[in-house]
Amino acid sequence: QELPETVLLKFFRPENTPVPARPTPEQLSNLIKTSLHYPESFNHSFHQKSLCLVPVTLLLSNCSQAAVDVMIDLRHKPTSSEALEIHGSFTWLGQTQYKLQLKGQEVYSLQLKACFVHTGVYNLGTPRVFAKLVDQVTLFETSQQNSMPALIIINNI
Repeated sequence: QELPETVLLKFFRPENTPVPARPTPEQLSNLIKTSLHYPESFNHSFHQKSLCLVPVTLLLSNCSQAAVDVMIDLRHKPTSSEALEIHGSFTWLGQTQYKLQLKGQEVYSLQLKACFVHTGVYNLGTPRVFAKLVDQVTLFETSQQNSMPALIIINNI
């Protein structure tokens, strides 16, 4: 019985193989898209209950194909006195920092509670979101682009 002829395999590699480029700072600051979902206005009887609690949903969308480590910090307060004059101050209730990992293209919904003690117009757009690619070895996550102000009107009834 005759053995089949052995054929040598040759592997070809193009000479100019592209090296994966490091993402630019702009790309890194657009890994996660955030949006806040909340009522435009909220009616509350401050005479019956001094604290007004409003449910807010923070939607996080991973815009990349890669897994991303995300850190959310709710402790950020507007520093300019002008922002406080216009929008007053409010507090996020509960946990103030979250760390999570989003798979490529994953959308994650985080339930938050905003607490108000006065009527007025407030900017809910204070959460700061930081992200980095999971396989990226960096000490700091990149701050994500902040969206437009998220204004809510608190009314007394």
